[in-house]
Amino acid sequence: MKKNELKEQVASAIQACLEKKAEEISILEMEKGSGAFTDYFVLCSGTNPRQVQAIADEVELRLKAAGIRPNNVEGYKQAEWVLVDYVDFVVHVFSEKARKFYDLERLWKTARRLEPADLKASEPKTSGPKPAPRKRKAAVKPAPAKSAPQKKKKRTKA
Repeated sequence: MKKNELKEQVASAIQACLEKKAEEISILEMEKGSGAFTDYFVLCSGTNPRQVQAIADEVELRLKAAGIRPNNVEGYKQAEWVLVDYVDFVVHVFSEKARKFYDLERLWKTARRLEPADLKASEPKTSGPKPAPRKRKAAVKPAPAKSAPQKKKKRTKA
């Protein structure tokens, strides 16, 4: 898979987390020699079991719409730590308590922390400056046709 495609998929997962009001979103880019089994971790928290499940559901739905299905989903029923595995990246949705207990950011402290803006696919560079956009001419509307003035009717008393 191309790196830009992978970054777009991770960005979609993050957008899904944000849409469901996930808290403390972290993105970890795993180092090649670290023994990690994936390229990225997306970590976030929900405030209650329903929100944890809703975040995991939204990630799945958004990526399924793009034709990407998870390889595995674990912990959904318990909703303490839901792991959605897409092989090249893994989304971890924690309860606040489980997030503090497992502290994956500390466990994988050698991983590079990213911001969502870092995942924007880089656009191909072209040689030279971009041409200025052409201005469009405004469409000229024809003036409305004038009609003959109407005479005012006199009121009559009945």
